Amino acid sequence: MLADYRTAPIDERLRGTLGFLQAVTLAPDEPIERPEGVSSEALVDALYVAAYFNVIDRLADSLGFELPSAAEHAEYAPRFLQEGYGNEV
Repeated sequence: MLADYRTAPIDERLRGTLGFLQAVTLAPDEPIERPEGVSSEALVDALYVAAYFNVIDRLADSLGFELPSAAEHAEYAPRFLQEGYGNEV
């Protein structure tokens, strides 16, 4: 999915939402159609996540944060995928 969401084996609603977010990001002045099967509430949630991510990304860039190496990512990626963002026990 990271290589190309348009051809990744993902749900069509997610694909539509990602396309919507790409359009909002790259061409905010252009009209954008709502993806089929995606609720307004889901799009608003996705827009909030994208907006916050963009702010954090720009702050990290401006403060000179460095990304962990691919090896470090590989170490914690399986656990993150299993546990997600939550702190559930």
